[in-house]
Amino acid sequence: MPSQTDQDRQYIQQCLTLARQAAGQTAPNPMVGCILVKDGTVIGQGYHPKAGQPHAEIFALRDAAAQGHTVAGATAYVSLEPCNHQGRTPPCSQALVKAQISRCVIGMVDPNPKVAGSGIQTLRDAGIEVTVGVEEAACQTLNEAFIHRMVHQQPFGIFKYAMTLDGKIATPSGHSQWITQPEARDRVHQLRATCDAIIVGGNTVRKDNPNLGTHGKADHNPLRIVMSRSLDLPRKAQLWDVSTTQTIVFTGPSHDPAISQHLKSLGVEVIVLPDLTPKAVSSNLYDRGLSTILWECGGTLGAQAIAQGCVQKLWAFVAPKLIGGTGYSPIADLGIDRMDQALQLDRTQWEPVGQDLLFQGYFT
Repeated sequence: MPSQTDQDRQYIQQCLTLARQAAGQTAPNPMVGCILVKDGTVIGQGYHPKAGQPHAEIFALRDAAAQGHTVAGATAYVSLEPCNHQGRTPPCSQALVKAQISRCVIGMVDPNPKVAGSGIQTLRDAGIEVTVGVEEAACQTLNEAFIHRMVHQQPFGIFKYAMTLDGKIATPSGHSQWITQPEARDRVHQLRATCDAIIVGGNTVRKDNPNLGTHGKADHNPLRIVMSRSLDLPRKAQLWDVSTTQTIVFTGPSHDPAISQHLKSLGVEVIVLPDLTPKAVSSNLYDRGLSTILWECGGTLGAQAIAQGCVQKLWAFVAPKLIGGTGYSPIADLGIDRMDQALQLDRTQWEPVGQDLLFQGYFT
């Protein structure tokens, strides 16, 4: 296998920067960036903007053509293996072969069984030199939700909460705004922009009346999801305004039909599930083509989502504040009696965000 160089790594990192421009908008597809380089000069670049649109390689080829460049003999850098099948768009591997590139540098192999190395083989069969695995860890992190969706046939779940130094997400009266400082809240808005949907429970709607938007931090606002078994919900709430972002309410068979009809009249989609659980909702969202789900719910629903395997990553903000007493916990009972039963997180990191700390980790 041809060796990778510092220049290869630099260009793949640039591909990742391009790809991130479509964060939260490509599901069920991955985020991909592509750069074409010839004689040490970038002659074309592009990224995949959303499902149904051309892939990154096609946009890069079009960009090169628009600038009057000849692609033959160029090196193509792409953060994910070029597709090799006819879907909503033609195979990119064939497009690169037709363009007569001489080399292709690929960040990671596509986990999609329809590709899974066949795109690389197509390039090599055409006599193109291929280097695979450049900045592979960074490429996998960028598309961790896509990979999880492909491997496990479910969305990638992130559970996010903010708590005080003594582990409370609200005072005993239920008051919670605001635990963290504006810098941390800005990070949450940026996180939302990378997600396909946000899930809260009915209690969050009743107590906080959230908007769940990105508040100007990005053009993309995720789908808003409410889980409420009985539809004990207010008739007026920010989430019922669907003029810019859609809201779906999942409920159970014993729901209040009057509230259901009221929500539908406002344009809110109401879905009745025979068994309203995080797993059932995640399955529905998977069928809709969603990849990344942000759980911004309270401790009871959060514990259920964790226990049912719907959460793969944790974002926890810790504020230098103390409440004391018996305030609300970020995660309700998980049925753990011994410390050796505690859920372990790995690949952990701490990051200062203003006066607060952000913890990130993955459930093992």
